[in-house]
Amino acid sequence: MSGSITRFGVIGTGRITRRLVADLQSTEGVEVTAIASRSGERARWYGDQYGIGAGVEGYAGLLKRDDVDAVYISLPPSMHAEWAIAAAQAGKHVLCEKPLTVSVAETIAVDDACRDAGVRWLDATGWLHHDRTDAFVGWLDDQRFGKLGHISASVSFFQPFQSDDHRLDATLGGGCILDLGWYAGGLVRFATGKLPLWVSADAVMIDGVSQRLTAIMGFGDDVTATLSCGYDTATRKWFEIAGSESSLICDDFTRPWPDRPARCWIHDAAGTVQSETFEGHQERNMITKLVGDKSLARYQRQAIDTQTILDSLQQSIDAGGAKVSTPRPF
Repeated sequence: MSGSITRFGVIGTGRITRRLVADLQSTEGVEVTAIASRSGERARWYGDQYGIGAGVEGYAGLLKRDDVDAVYISLPPSMHAEWAIAAAQAGKHVLCEKPLTVSVAETIAVDDACRDAGVRWLDATGWLHHDRTDAFVGWLDDQRFGKLGHISASVSFFQPFQSDDHRLDATLGGGCILDLGWYAGGLVRFATGKLPLWVSADAVMIDGVSQRLTAIMGFGDDVTATLSCGYDTATRKWFEIAGSESSLICDDFTRPWPDRPARCWIHDAAGTVQSETFEGHQERNMITKLVGDKSLARYQRQAIDTQTILDSLQQSIDAGGAKVSTPRPF
């Protein structure tokens, strides 16, 4: 940290970088001082495009800079653990694109490295930090919907690729399971507050890359969940949390639709529908939490558990859809 200003360095120049850089630059108390790429020329070009003072050749070079207090990691998922751990060891706070890593073992290694170094970390899952999500938490805690019964979550985009997209390369952590499954599986974990006892999953694969995921899971006490995600259907980003008295429905939970307020509906058994809308900026909220002084433990637990669910889903797919017990990382 530098007084009241947290200075960020950006690792990676992928397409998602531009949006988060703008969010960093518009968050009070935050500056973006450097951006790194494997190519110095590319780093300098992106620095000029984004209004960042220093373009750095090589990710390690950025971690050595005295004008960087925290890093935003925007690399293919297979590289997240390596550079999140390196950043922690260099004393930098870590904001890492989702999925945090490609396995729960790597995720725990990142958590351990940050704890050992005394730095803070978050995965860049913006929806968890929206003001609307805070309302969800309150309603679930108050058991507004009655006894929880079933959760459904669906996230999809139709073929959102360019030819060099890492999501087409399994060796880089590509495929819909780690990508869109992070949202759908994470929503289920958020709604229940715990890991499932078992999962069963199937996937449509093309050239070794998951294109569609379908899964069911059980939590005990008659609570179940289903999720669907993929690259072969139109955009969906909705969920239903169904209780004994009413259901919570949201059709844009990962990111509010452009030019519309964040919204949700509560449907009760009599057919009454209550609509709710919310303001707020989830990414700026997320960044403010990372650089603040409040505990991040519940978000970190959410990330570890989400990765555990995805690992179990992959294990079930590898076993031909067999029901798989979900381990408890710690």
